[in-house]
Amino acid sequence: MSVTTLMCGKHEGQKASNSFGSDEEREGSEEHFQVKKPSLNAIKFNIPKKESVPSPEQAECGKEIFQSESRATEIKAAFESDEEDEQCSSASEDDCNSSTASEPLPSSPQKREDLPPGTFPSAAYIQAARRKRQLARTQGDYISLDTSDCHQVSQRKESSDLESEEESDHERKLSFTPKTKSLRQRMAEHIVSESGVSSGDEETQNEWEEQQMKKALKLSQGINEDAFLHKSRTMKITFDPSVSLPPVDLEIVKKRLTTRVSSLQDIHRAHQREYEKYTHDIESSKTTIQELEKSSDVGQNYKFYRAMKTFVENLIDCLNEKGWFTVSTIPLLQINELESAMHMLLQQPAETLLKRRQDDLRNESAYIQQLSSKNSKSTNDSLGVDEKTQQETQLKDYEARRRLRRQARESSGKSDHHEGMSSDDELSPGEMMDFQENKDNILQESKGIFEDVQVDFCNIRNILLKFQQWREKFPDSYYDAYISLCLPKLLNPLIRLQLINWNPVEENFTDLEEMPWFRDVVEFSDAKNVSESRRENDPDQTVLPAIVEKTILPKITGFIAHIWDPLSTSQTENLVQLCKKIFEDYSLSRKESSKTKQELMNSIVSRMKKSIEEDVFIPVYPKSTVEDRLSPHSKFQERQFWSAVKLLCNILLWDGIVPEETLHELGLSKLLNRYLLLILLNAPSGPDNIEKCNKVVACFPERWFRDLKSDSTLPHLVNFSQHLLQAAHTLYRSNCSDETRDVILLLVKINALHLVEDFIEEYKLEHLKSMIGK
Repeated sequence: MSVTTLMCGKHEGQKASNSFGSDEEREGSEEHFQVKKPSLNAIKFNIPKKESVPSPEQAECGKEIFQSESRATEIKAAFESDEEDEQCSSASEDDCNSSTASEPLPSSPQKREDLPPGTFPSAAYIQAARRKRQLARTQGDYISLDTSDCHQVSQRKESSDLESEEESDHERKLSFTPKTKSLRQRMAEHIVSESGVSSGDEETQNEWEEQQMKKALKLSQGINEDAFLHKSRTMKITFDPSVSLPPVDLEIVKKRLTTRVSSLQDIHRAHQREYEKYTHDIESSKTTIQELEKSSDVGQNYKFYRAMKTFVENLIDCLNEKGWFTVSTIPLLQINELESAMHMLLQQPAETLLKRRQDDLRNESAYIQQLSSKNSKSTNDSLGVDEKTQQETQLKDYEARRRLRRQARESSGKSDHHEGMSSDDELSPGEMMDFQENKDNILQESKGIFEDVQVDFCNIRNILLKFQQWREKFPDSYYDAYISLCLPKLLNPLIRLQLINWNPVEENFTDLEEMPWFRDVVEFSDAKNVSESRRENDPDQTVLPAIVEKTILPKITGFIAHIWDPLSTSQTENLVQLCKKIFEDYSLSRKESSKTKQELMNSIVSRMKKSIEEDVFIPVYPKSTVEDRLSPHSKFQERQFWSAVKLLCNILLWDGIVPEETLHELGLSKLLNRYLLLILLNAPSGPDNIEKCNKVVACFPERWFRDLKSDSTLPHLVNFSQHLLQAAHTLYRSNCSDETRDVILLLVKINALHLVEDFIEEYKLEHLKSMIGK
């Protein structure tokens, strides 16, 4: 044994001799021996002396030294064990304790078995065993690259585990501080601190870390597999064969399968609808993307909107006379003045003709009254010379105009015309010349309103093209701006300017569809360039009806109230045709509560009432004076009767526009029953009376009698049907079978079927039953 070993043994022997010293001395030493009574529950807290923590480089060097000297350490331990046995036998007990404390001794199971039972091991033996276990644990934390030592390392770990279990039986030790390092570890750290680290150490360290990671993964996989097996075992369903299951019914199974299939079909349909919805969304998204890509030029969009804003502002300024390029007078005010002047110009001839007709009626009635009076001489003397001259002049003029109309009818081949059914609307050449001159002046002045205005601001087509470009390029912003609501008001002055020369009561008036503004609006409202999604509810389709309602209807209302003559058949037919086209073709019939439409109806009814009160006059003369067809009394009565029949026909032409109850009140109650029926009742039954009744029945709309459920006629025609029945009795008794048949046919037309049945049954006229379909 070398001198260094002896010195270490002596030094450690001195320390060992102090193992039973005071507590302060024991606290200064790292390793000590304490003899106590064995107890399983004894717990000792050993706080080793603090040491400096080695650096990572020192730890790596220590690992290298430990791995390189692993096998040499085992051989050396065997020789040292033999030498210690010899020293312990020859030396004293203190020297043996010191030597065993300084060097590690093998703690083989054989030495522990050699101890007699009931004896305590020596301190040296315990210290040597403890060092060996600690060395085995330290070596177990490292994996040597030499595979030949794996079995020895595993044996040392097993032996150390056995010894740790045996030691735990004796006492349990809880350590709250890091474990003390062995002498070999401290030597390895010291050597590592002095020597450098080779490049191969890093590869060894990396390989060791990879092996540790594989071990950890295998361990975690084993834990997961155990947990899965445990879970599968716990969830395993066991069936008790002793429990009886309910009987299986085929209908129940079939019903459940059917329910399941139906539910799956519903789910499939829902998924199919969802798929179609997603497909549609994808297509719409692609379309939107394409549209956005086309309109992605923000600069161009801004330029367009800016130009459109400037155009609209200039247009409004032009109409309000706020722009620098307009005329000196306000255009809208000037348009109103021209429109009023033209309306007054047309109203003057209408008032002149109405006044002349009333004067002629008054003069002729007075003249005939003078002829029938017994004291006509005194009456003529009471009139002044000037009045008599004026009256005679007016009568001559009236007769001359009537003669001219008669000649015109004869030349045209109208032989069935009656006196009094023609319109006395002839103007003198001077009046016609003045009228045409004033009309030309108004039209010429209307053309100069927008002379110095650019075409883009006074031409309806150019204005609508601007808005059409907006609608085609940016439809969303166009519809969001509600342009369809603004256009009727914006175009109103320009349309009224074109309508200054429009007169719907004249014979050859220009139809609305032939006017330029109408064609421009229809072309703008055309839905060819509108997408299918907006075509059904396109707001631009309401532009034309709105213009007609706000611009055309007020103008028609003015013509009806001040210019229309209800006794003129041509004027009435023109107005009726125009109103029907407006209400049916331009979708204005839907707006039953429209204010302008209600004003139009009120003006029509008011004008017809006024005509019945002022233009209808049918005098009643004695039969002796009327029997002579060439007498002035008979001629005047006949003209007034046919004039009233003409008014009745003109009033009933408004059927379908004016409410039916209003027409019954005006045409049947006030005109037929109050005036016409009085003449028919006083006239003798004959062909002339039948012709008058036939003309009156021809004025009635067939629609009135088509939907009557009973066999009786309208309540307003009860008196007229009774007059026809009395005429039929008179004619049949006079052996006028053809005239009787004509009267029965008139009763059938007005749906007085119960009177016809009674008449046929009374006179046994079975051959007339075919007229009523029985």
